[in-house]
Amino acid sequence: MSKLFTNVNFSVLARGITICLFLYYSFLMVIITLQYVPIDFTAAFLATKQHIIHLRHYQIAFFSHVYSSIFILILGAPQFMDSFRVRFPFIHRFFGMVYVVCILCVSAPSGLIMGIYGYGGIISQISFVILSILWFYFTLQAFNFIKKRMVVKHKKYMILSYSLTLSAITLRLSKQLLSMFTEIHRYEIYQIASWIGWLINLLIAFVIVQRIEKKYSLTQKAH
Repeated sequence: MSKLFTNVNFSVLARGITICLFLYYSFLMVIITLQYVPIDFTAAFLATKQHIIHLRHYQIAFFSHVYSSIFILILGAPQFMDSFRVRFPFIHRFFGMVYVVCILCVSAPSGLIMGIYGYGGIISQISFVILSILWFYFTLQAFNFIKKRMVVKHKKYMILSYSLTLSAITLRLSKQLLSMFTEIHRYEIYQIASWIGWLINLLIAFVIVQRIEKKYSLTQKAH
């Protein structure tokens, strides 16, 4: 009984910490986004991009990515809450459509362009390009499966997609931790974080997906 109580407490604690971290870093993402309102070609991160900010396609990619990503991050979160999906199915579908359209038409393509010019050289650039391609692919698959009413597969690919959406948070968290606990140069920190920021998320997502597949398989056998 005490073991069960401990496990339950740990689960609740872990969930609470995760929610708090998400809310905190989502708030930071909002603050970061507001730095670029109104449009300013010298604000914050763009101060390091003066050698390419004159390129029109980079300007469009950067601001469309920054403005759309914050909405995607926030809209995606309630989609995984069972109570939200059951009580508000119309809103769930609407949020889902906005999420998919924004990623496929705006965020992933603009992220790909930004990735080509990413800070950290070829190491970071390859990471960001792969991230954008996978983000687009997982989201497209999630959309295709829900059109076919294949809900379980849709859920799996949405988990994979949102794990990459969350890289906006984990990239900054990993940079912060590496800066605090190592003496690695800022340039190398960014190179490492550019990979850690989404690979860890994807690994966790694959574990969750495997559990869903196993649970679904057992349910099917029981019937």
